[in-house]
Amino acid sequence: MAQFDPRSATSAYPTRTGAAVDEGLRSYMLGVYNYMAAGVALTGVAAYLTSMMAVGADGQLTAFGTALYASPLKWVVMLAPLAFVFFLSFRIEKMSVGAAQLTFWLFAAVMGVSLSSIFLVFTGQSIAQIFFITAATFGALSLWGYTTKRDISGWGSFLFMGLIGIILASIVNIFLQSSGLQFAVSVIGVLVFAGLTAYDTQRIKDGYTMVAGDAVAMGKSAIMGALSLYLDFINMFMMLLNLFGNRE
Repeated sequence: MAQFDPRSATSAYPTRTGAAVDEGLRSYMLGVYNYMAAGVALTGVAAYLTSMMAVGADGQLTAFGTALYASPLKWVVMLAPLAFVFFLSFRIEKMSVGAAQLTFWLFAAVMGVSLSSIFLVFTGQSIAQIFFITAATFGALSLWGYTTKRDISGWGSFLFMGLIGIILASIVNIFLQSSGLQFAVSVIGVLVFAGLTAYDTQRIKDGYTMVAGDAVAMGKSAIMGALSLYLDFINMFMMLLNLFGNRE
């Protein structure tokens, strides 16, 4: 099950300000993308290393793998990233930039452990192919969100409702195990997270004017922006993997 972004726990989305793109904004957005990319890389490394420790040379689960995937501990591992997102969302204002960075890196690592099972379910080649497809799609959508002159802030309510629907349907499908429902969730999920990628990029860009000139506020805002884009990327990747990934 993909890890979803609890948008209701984050601060309200600012509207467009029409602020001119300047060197400060470019530097700020570069920082956001650097955080996001490093977080995705850390998640990938953590996922791969965890899967290596979980499966023995004979192809069977090790004691570590059994505890991680076939015991009640799996629920802790699955929900831990969500707890980090809520913690960071609610506590960011009271945290130092350093503490916020550490929390983000811990979150990315724990997310990797949570997603490590994909290496047991899907082929390595399939995972790599879907990753690059996701990266190209994400990059194009984020670039459009950054450069477009169109105000897409009105998409927020529609995308949020779609996100809630995906979360509820995914929870229900944990018990139903319906392949048809999973397919529908994945298709709708790709569309929702594609929209959120462009929407969040524009929101982060427009929010720059609210923190410009305050180094601490900019640092925290960059981390939260990176978190939003990271979640968009990871969830889009998981939805596409469920749709097109080749299973072992």
